Amino acid sequence: MRNKLIGAYAFIGLLFALYGTWWGDYAFKGFMYNVGRAIVWPVQIFPQLGALMTIIIVVGVVILLSLRKP
Repeated sequence: MRNKLIGAYAFIGLLFALYGTWWGDYAFKGFMYNVGRAIVWPVQIFPQLGALMTIIIVVGVVILLSLRKP
């Protein structure tokens, strides 16, 4: 089940990368740029998810830095 979910996520990401390379707003950028954007394809569909991911990443980095031994 887990492998199917990961495969489906990767397949949808590949579709997003191909669409972005051929017809997207960033078609003038390279394929690898669009692959990088496609890795987080849910953020492109739901923009508020991007803000939530940013908050989670910032809080995670702060926690990691505060728990680090001096």
